[in-house]
Amino acid sequence: MCSSGSVCRLVAVQVEKSPEALLLYLACVRAGAVFLPLNPGYALREVEYFVQDAEPRLMVCPPTKQQHVEGIAGTALVETLGQRGDGSLMERAATEPADFADRQRGPDDLAAILYTSGTTGRSKGAMPTHDNLASNARALVEHWRFTSNDVLIHALPIFHTHGLFVASNVVLLSGASMLFFPRFETGEVIAAFDRATTMMGVPTFYVRLLADPGLASAKLDRMRLFVSGSAPLLSETFLAWRRQTGHDILERYGMTETNMNTSNPYDGDRVPGTVGMPLPGVEIRITEPTSGELVGVDEIGVIEVRGPNVFKGYWRMPEKTAQEFRPDGFFITGDLGRIDGRGYIRIVGRGKDLIISGGLNIYPKEVETEIDLLPGVIESAVIGLAHPDFGEGVTAVVVGSPGAALDEAAVIRGLEHRLARYKQPKRVLFVDELPRNTMGKVQKNLLRQMFEGLYAKPPSGAAD
Repeated sequence: MCSSGSVCRLVAVQVEKSPEALLLYLACVRAGAVFLPLNPGYALREVEYFVQDAEPRLMVCPPTKQQHVEGIAGTALVETLGQRGDGSLMERAATEPADFADRQRGPDDLAAILYTSGTTGRSKGAMPTHDNLASNARALVEHWRFTSNDVLIHALPIFHTHGLFVASNVVLLSGASMLFFPRFETGEVIAAFDRATTMMGVPTFYVRLLADPGLASAKLDRMRLFVSGSAPLLSETFLAWRRQTGHDILERYGMTETNMNTSNPYDGDRVPGTVGMPLPGVEIRITEPTSGELVGVDEIGVIEVRGPNVFKGYWRMPEKTAQEFRPDGFFITGDLGRIDGRGYIRIVGRGKDLIISGGLNIYPKEVETEIDLLPGVIESAVIGLAHPDFGEGVTAVVVGSPGAALDEAAVIRGLEHRLARYKQPKRVLFVDELPRNTMGKVQKNLLRQMFEGLYAKPPSGAAD
């Protein structure tokens, strides 16, 4: 068994998406190795941190990067795997016997290490066990009604829990099939609708599909389920998709440490702006951020989760692991949310994004929701920036529609009767697009860096 601090058969993989890359994940599971997927976009210096922290026994990279990876691999063996089935790993596999005896692993044994984004400090390695992955896949197969008749459009990356564990494991466990695209291209996906039954995507997928004229003539007769996750789905996108296709997108909520926690119902109301209810076997509660006390219905607090899907802890970080779990086993997600009277959960934001201005708590999602309703606004992100008087100043970063008559004064004026005075932005800034990571999440840390020092000398005429 591989524990959280021991050196184990750990395989670090930084390759482009391909069927062979997915088979490599399955080979590691069968061999009893621990799988560590890394974003192909990481620079060599970033990969070096993961190598030093995880100490893999084997590293797999594209043939073109072999020489560079060998320079940082330390004691790890380096093999290569190309996107077309080329590379030393495939050459070695061709000489091996076809039969292979699976190495037995228990439900609590470590299956993978997935590093979190690390936007607020050292990147942490989340450790899901075999039972974490298997139990979650079984719950999703049941909840989303997957069978061997299903065909999934798989256009997600496979270095992340969404594409690797959620999409792939659900298909494998149900005996379904996949249309396995190396990347998301709207034309290719639209053309695949008449051969598929389901699609899992991030909100950006749906936004781009809606903007493609080809969607209007797409054949959707076979499609039974569209799922969205990894980032918040705007209500406007949900409603536009319904109008255009006649389908309601099913939004769910998960994270690296837990896989999937909640889902809107398969049958019943899929409520825009919510992530549904806890999956079977999963418990969710909302607590006050400081005291940890339970909050009431529709009150905002920190989301905590307990269930067979919750990870074992953080790699070689026992103190951090202990901090993130309650004595009764609930994991403190750091996400802010609330549960309405019907039991639907709404995500308000990340705890680290909470703005404290003048001693008052402000949840960015509340402000963003109102800004996004204003004419001429495509989307917005609200952040807190250091302010000499208020501690933090509420700051809105807005993407406007092309040609829209929209300026700072218009946005502030539009919010006067929509939000309490203390929640209203002190400044409104405009950008062409919001920075996002590979899964479509807005990177507010980059926005805070971009506009750092904004209130050092407040301009005349700014809101106070």
